[in-house]
Amino acid sequence: MVYTLENARSLGAIALIILVCWLFSENKKRFPVFLAIGALALQAGLVLALFAIPNSRDVLEGVTAAVDGLAAATDKGSQFVFGYLGGGQSPFMPTDAPLPFIFGFRVLPLILVISALSALLWHWRILEWITRGFGFVFEKTMGLGGASALAVAANIFMGMVESPIVIRAYLDKLTRSELFLMMVVGLATVAGSTMVAYAVILAPVLPTAAGHVLVASIISAPAGILLARIMIPEAPDAPKPDYDVTLKYESSMDAITHGVQDGVMVAVNVAAFIIVFVAFVWIVNNLLGLLPPLHGEPVTLQGIFGYVFAPVAYMIGIPWSEAHQAGNILGVKLFLTEFIAYIDLGAIPVDAMSERTRMILTYAICGFANVASVGIMTGGMSVLMPQRRSEIMSLSWKALLPGFLATLMTASVVAALPAMLFGG
Repeated sequence: MVYTLENARSLGAIALIILVCWLFSENKKRFPVFLAIGALALQAGLVLALFAIPNSRDVLEGVTAAVDGLAAATDKGSQFVFGYLGGGQSPFMPTDAPLPFIFGFRVLPLILVISALSALLWHWRILEWITRGFGFVFEKTMGLGGASALAVAANIFMGMVESPIVIRAYLDKLTRSELFLMMVVGLATVAGSTMVAYAVILAPVLPTAAGHVLVASIISAPAGILLARIMIPEAPDAPKPDYDVTLKYESSMDAITHGVQDGVMVAVNVAAFIIVFVAFVWIVNNLLGLLPPLHGEPVTLQGIFGYVFAPVAYMIGIPWSEAHQAGNILGVKLFLTEFIAYIDLGAIPVDAMSERTRMILTYAICGFANVASVGIMTGGMSVLMPQRRSEIMSLSWKALLPGFLATLMTASVVAALPAMLFGG
């Protein structure tokens, strides 16, 4: 195995991320030393278990094949409704011409299908038992209470607003530290419906994107737990109630119906925010265009992001020659949305960025931690916990920092491992 300075530099990024969260801690004297060791060991262990096993490349390709199958099935439904706009053959183009990829007709329908499928798998108790398994791991290895452990595990597959529904009966019993932890992990992970959409966007430039996106959402949870506990430590005598699932469906059709309805809300939110933020970026870039050129190039918001976040990209293990381009992606993720960041990453030609850098960025931006998501999370949780609205409002913006840093920590853990483990 070849170990380089770039791998070692990523270890420094992990230490720096932990230090930053400790500086913002509400109780600096109660640093969770054993939790830090356990979280890093759990992250590294999960990565090694998923990638260092024999024929791990086949596992990635299997996940990719499953995602491709879901995308193909979604295309059939989309084409039935939207015709050639959903990916079918255009009557205005030659038969050998590449099919047009229209985001609204190819990606948003995928969110509906995955949302409905997730609800169905939950009703059949397949996804529920997988979630319980992860919850048991977090409870035993990281000392979480039963309710918060289950909610954190649900965040791996469900959205940051949907996952609290799993333990709705226990929300009023969560401590302030547990509530903050649930917010941070929600921002550090993504939902299964959007996870598949990201993989489809990246597939042309990163064939194994589906496996990496899935792993990213799983291993970002321990990072979110650690950073949340550093910033707001749990009281030593805090109660740890047993958990039970409160999310139930009456039948398979009821699960599909609720899944589609939830998917519609997610798809509408995604479309709306992308429209608004792309429009805002266009407006800002036109205003910045009035400034003198910088290094011979027009001043743009993306260019500013590149300069500001280039050191961050370099610290997590990306070569300096690609740090500006990577910093652009990180800035877009934080201040716009991760969807736009994935679209921008997928638009970079294969030969314009190394596979290793693209893979690291796939992990670094795989989380809901952005300005828009804070508003979505605050609104959703306030509906579920109206009596704790003021507490939610006071914690939501504070959760953005560790939520963003958790995905960077995940990317750093991956970058610190030899590249040969990932086939890149």
